Amino acid sequence: MFTGIVEGVAKVKSFEEKKSAYLLQLDLPAEIAKSLNLGDSLACNGCCLTVVALQENIASFELLEESVRLTNFSEIKLGSIINVERPLAADARLGGHFVSGHIDTKGKVEIFEQVGKNYYLKISFDSNFSKYAVYKGSIAIDGISLTIAEAKDNTLSVWLIPHTLEVTNLSTRKASEYVNLEFDILAKYIEKIALNDRKDSPYQEL
Repeated sequence: MFTGIVEGVAKVKSFEEKKSAYLLQLDLPAEIAKSLNLGDSLACNGCCLTVVALQENIASFELLEESVRLTNFSEIKLGSIINVERPLAADARLGGHFVSGHIDTKGKVEIFEQVGKNYYLKISFDSNFSKYAVYKGSIAIDGISLTIAEAKDNTLSVWLIPHTLEVTNLSTRKASEYVNLEFDILAKYIEKIALNDRKDSPYQEL
């Protein structure tokens, strides 16, 4: 479980398709790398990955085809900047919102521009997920916990302060590029509970 409060950014050292999986190598910030062990989880652009190798600041992760298909890892290249966050500690403050690290879908950057001192980001996505995007609700974009300022049809918009751009990879984003989206998990649980109360619910017999 994560919070969407990005701890730092990492550079992609390599990303290759191997026989059994895709192998991603990241050059991590030293403070994060020294706290990791084999088998630990790390949110990378919001996607929960497992450390399979670690040498100094270089950590390796294996990704299945499904993970690559559903995320913007299919478009990363050598030198790409990745947001990273370690799992939430039991005694830590919850500064963002509950983020599972399971990406729902990719979103396409439609507009990203500076307006006054802040920045406006508009994203389009698969309309099947529109019901989870609500005004003032939470959304994880590339693993960053943000508040939805506008939600209409299959688009959502957020406002970003300069600090967010300084400490995350959003400063590198451009129109037509893709970001990872994870919608609020609480909405999904509520939906399933509501479906259980319906006579035609597929969960009725469970």
